[in-house]
Amino acid sequence: MRRRALAVLLLCLGAAGCAADPDPHPLRAVAALDLPRYAGHWFELANYPNRFQKQCVSDTTADYSPEPDGSVKVVNRCRTADGSMDQAIGRAERVGEGDEAKLRVRFAPQWLGWLPFVWGKYWVIDLDADYSLAAIGEPGRNYLWILSRTPSVDPARYQALLARLRAQGYDTARLRTTVQNY
Repeated sequence: MRRRALAVLLLCLGAAGCAADPDPHPLRAVAALDLPRYAGHWFELANYPNRFQKQCVSDTTADYSPEPDGSVKVVNRCRTADGSMDQAIGRAERVGEGDEAKLRVRFAPQWLGWLPFVWGKYWVIDLDADYSLAAIGEPGRNYLWILSRTPSVDPARYQALLARLRAQGYDTARLRTTVQNY
């Protein structure tokens, strides 16, 4: 009986039909992203807690600057518990087809850029028509950031964004609100 079960398991592993079902609702990025228009200063309104922002207690911002080679300089800042500002400088590059809003970002030194694991997926998954409110995620839905051009937004607009994120499969109850003292 054991041999038979092992044979079925091996057969199943080798057959395409027994592979894990693909995500029935794959994450969608915004169809077109105008990088020069997206560039500039953004305030973080909320995020999924993550290890690389554990030192941040408030005033988290992101600045995006297009570079001549088509990449984007990324400067993330936040206030820490002792009142000082922490800063991380990175680089983002567009991936995917055309103007699709899929980028990859790294904060490791440039000389490590050839290593695939230093790059993270940065997908703009929701963006207002006026480029004033955005949501950033990645296909696994393990990370989520909500960004705004202003330190706060109209609650109705924020709730509408949360509803769109839930429709994309995000658990918005996991979001941690970012304190902005600006």
